Amino acid sequence: MKYILILAIILVQGCSKKEEGSQTSLPRVEAVKLKRQTLRDQIEALGSLKSNDSVQITSKVTDTISAIHFTDGMRVQKDDILVEMTSTQEKALMSEALATLREARKQLNRVKNLMDSGAISKSLFDQRQREYDTAKARLDAVKSQLGDRTISAPFSGVVGLRNISTGMLIRPGDLITTLNDDSVMKLDFDIPSLYLSQIEQGLEISATTDVYKEKVFSGKISGISNQVNPLTRSVTVRAIIENPDNLLKQGLLMKVHIFSNKRETLVIPEEAVLSQANKVFIIKANKKNNAFEAQKVEVKLGAKYPGKVEITEGVSEGDIVVIRGAFKLNSGDAIEIDWVSDSSPEKETEKYSGKSPEKSPEKSLENPEEGQ
Repeated sequence: MKYILILAIILVQGCSKKEEGSQTSLPRVEAVKLKRQTLRDQIEALGSLKSNDSVQITSKVTDTISAIHFTDGMRVQKDDILVEMTSTQEKALMSEALATLREARKQLNRVKNLMDSGAISKSLFDQRQREYDTAKARLDAVKSQLGDRTISAPFSGVVGLRNISTGMLIRPGDLITTLNDDSVMKLDFDIPSLYLSQIEQGLEISATTDVYKEKVFSGKISGISNQVNPLTRSVTVRAIIENPDNLLKQGLLMKVHIFSNKRETLVIPEEAVLSQANKVFIIKANKKNNAFEAQKVEVKLGAKYPGKVEITEGVSEGDIVVIRGAFKLNSGDAIEIDWVSDSSPEKETEKYSGKSPEKSPEKSLENPEEGQ
């Protein structure tokens, strides 16, 4: 009787252990339901600003300065007089040339009337015509000499520092000042030729500078160099940036962001990707008999950036993907899911610099149970 009681106790304990084993919980993982999002590649570069037009104001002749009509940093309009040089002799020559021209015109008109009546020969008329033409050419030459002593702005803009003084003798090539048209700025920068297929005229860019840390300047690509630098394998690109507040100056260093290849795509956290040999996989969660079953799926990756990766093949919108705990699963494993409300990337992809930009794209991954 005693042995029968011991055997019964052992059987009861064995059954209890079997029941406890059957009640062991399933692996719990975190997952999301994929949804497409708008994604753009970003190329980053450093560029230098140039004015839309820039010129050094110099003299064509040797003479002294008689008047200065601008100050440092002054804004001027096209054809505004900047500098006048001594022109007493040229003005006297101008008066002489005008008098000569008037007399030549008078003589020409006189012989023209006589020739019409046949009173003089044609050779005399031709002589008076030559005298008139010579006097007119002489006057034009004096006007040109006088114009060289008046220096005007070739276009509207802002002048630089004044390098002359009244009474100073200047010679051809001496720098008087500089003139920049800063209403529109040109931003030149180099990018690897690898990205030539992603840029085109009219593509929008944004640029920042440490001078104005909180301000973003927008522009468009206006031109692409027709040559690739054989040493650096880079190509020069030019963008046009409006400068209505005249904040930007020539020579300023700017950081350029180019957004290209806009597309609708799927993105998941990098930790959800499993590598094996030369292949990459993710774990999908398929609903089966009111439960979820793991499925190992080979995928192809697209753009990568910190913490996130683009999936180009292997999954579709609406698929449920395990994003945490996937490494411990095999195909066919039953799993329990903790839904993650959002695993969309916090930053847009940035291929060139490897750094994430400031603005976030639209959300792409959401909780499939949200709103139920």
